[in-house]
Amino acid sequence: MTDDTTTEEAELEPELEPVEQPAEEPAEFPGGIAQRLEAILMIADEPLSVVSLATAVGAPVPAVRKALAALVDDYDGTSGTAERGFELREVGGGWRFYVRAEYDDMVAGFVGGQAPARLSQAALETLAVIAYKQPVTRSQVASIRAVNVDSVVRTLLARGLITEVSTHPETGAILYGTTDLLMQQLGINSLDELPPISPLLDDGSEGFDDIVG
Repeated sequence: MTDDTTTEEAELEPELEPVEQPAEEPAEFPGGIAQRLEAILMIADEPLSVVSLATAVGAPVPAVRKALAALVDDYDGTSGTAERGFELREVGGGWRFYVRAEYDDMVAGFVGGQAPARLSQAALETLAVIAYKQPVTRSQVASIRAVNVDSVVRTLLARGLITEVSTHPETGAILYGTTDLLMQQLGINSLDELPPISPLLDDGSEGFDDIVG
């Protein structure tokens, strides 16, 4: 066999496609991708995008999508496991845990039956903003109050005084509104019975309605 023949055969051999190696998971994060996703989603009070989740758990987006799908199957009982009382759903472009619809009434009864406790001043102010501006996003409430309202919103949700009514059509952010429980505790039949807000402001200004369009 001549050198020319060897060269021709080499040129005819197909080039092998490079094999994509799985990304190594950072050693500083414990557990697998699914376990890390559960830990993050457990404390999320708003839907998280796949990109946000991938950044949080230190994993590639495709691997996160695959893990989310596996978790959904696990919680829904489609993978041979028992169906859970909660579900993992994608809403408004993000992922979050939700109570299954068939347990809504039971959970609402439990939350409403909890011993009432006095709300903090911060909670009262946040509740007032939501009551007068609903439906309103958490960032809009924070803009009006000029402080972070994350923990206060979680408290009001846990008390059953506010609820998620929809998502913003452009940003996907959750829109909050008040519940019937709040009207019961205020002794009113409709939000129209709430007093005008301007006279209640410290400076008596009328700018409240213009802060969030």
